[in-house]
Amino acid sequence: MIVGLSVQTFTLVHVVITLIAIASGIVIVFGMIGSHRLPKLTALFWLTTVLTTVTGFMFFLSPAQAKVFTPAAATGIVATVFFLIGLFALYAKHLYGRWRWIYAISAVISLYLNVFVLIVQSFQKLKVINPAGTLTSTAGPPFAPPTDFQFAVTQGAALVIFVMLGLIAAIKFRRGPGLV
Repeated sequence: MIVGLSVQTFTLVHVVITLIAIASGIVIVFGMIGSHRLPKLTALFWLTTVLTTVTGFMFFLSPAQAKVFTPAAATGIVATVFFLIGLFALYAKHLYGRWRWIYAISAVISLYLNVFVLIVQSFQKLKVINPAGTLTSTAGPPFAPPTDFQFAVTQGAALVIFVMLGLIAAIKFRRGPGLV
């Protein structure tokens, strides 16, 4: 049990929060490219991104979870650093001056980390993608040879796409329509 919920129920809540963070994040990144702030959707993105990280760390509260430093914990720490930078740029510095591009990069990296984990979890758990994966699988990369290659290509493509989105958002997110 984690915070009074079964591990399965808690996992479902965590996944739903993460999917909301990813969907809203995609919209705000494209909004930044068009120099639109989208304040309500941005608040939803940051709230769900923070909740994704917090609930991710809460899996360590499960009695079945080993209390060791894992790649998931490392990803959570990196995600925390970037969402703190993004939130500081947005709410403390109000995107003034260089904080605008720092914010854009932080938001894109935060979104990328959510997608990165989604890809890892999909390869671990979905038989459609990885025939050796199961909903109870705890094995992570490297996978069996053909799946390992597919995983690497998928993560590489995601990285290239997000680097491009980050650069474009940092350049294009300027004062314009709808910006304060």
